[in-house]
Amino acid sequence: MNDPRRTELAGALREVTDRIERACARAGRSPAEVRLLAVTKTFPASDAALLTDLGVTELAENRDQEAAEKVREVARVRPGAAPRWHMVGRLQRNKARSVARWAAEVQSVDSLRLADALSKAAGAALDAGERDRPLDVLIQASLDDDPSRGGCPLDEVVTLADAIAHRGEHLRLRGVMAVAPLGADPEPAFARLAAAAERLRSAHPAATEMSAGMSGDLDQAIAYGSTCVRVGTALLGGRGLASPSARSTHSGVRGPGVGGPHETTAEGEGEA
Repeated sequence: MNDPRRTELAGALREVTDRIERACARAGRSPAEVRLLAVTKTFPASDAALLTDLGVTELAENRDQEAAEKVREVARVRPGAAPRWHMVGRLQRNKARSVARWAAEVQSVDSLRLADALSKAAGAALDAGERDRPLDVLIQASLDDDPSRGGCPLDEVVTLADAIAHRGEHLRLRGVMAVAPLGADPEPAFARLAAAAERLRSAHPAATEMSAGMSGDLDQAIAYGSTCVRVGTALLGGRGLASPSARSTHSGVRGPGVGGPHETTAEGEGEA
């Protein structure tokens, strides 16, 4: 049976993949160097499941409550898929225990207090058998010095990384993440991020990831060395399931062709 939503997602995935390949060709890079992270926030578990059917292996959310439910539902309906889930939104320390149960990676660590909370939570999850490996973390760097958007100042990234590296075996420092400033040319910001990422790699050789670039600016991010682009709108369309009640009603996987409402809402931090 033809599934219109699957067809829609397949077409969007081809377009995004082609765009990544073209950006890599312009930058003289291999597409294999750039991971596609599909951001499914505010969209139903049915869409996440369809993306796994299409070969997408990495998915991201930015709110713990929505994510925890969606992760469980996708595991129920696609038990063999086992996508790698990422947390890309700002995270309160009191959510660390829950996030440690479902996330393979947290890309939004911007303080030592949050790192400590995640280390403790990951250790507890390992002891309880709720995860089988340490929690990968990226340091979120601020490119605009706006505290409301989160992020560690660029000149403090290595200092925070040093502290995280001494937090024991429950966290694995993988690199740096950032969101370009709003309403400005992203290239100067990505250039600053690339320099910070290089300093981080010099101090911590295993921290090779630079997560930068979203639907509107992934081409520029790839030109400056991004290894992970976080794409939501270009894959899934305008933001859907805006209200908590809608998310609750439509979080499960439904019949063919039913993708849920696609209301446009404000873009969240960490992805677009």
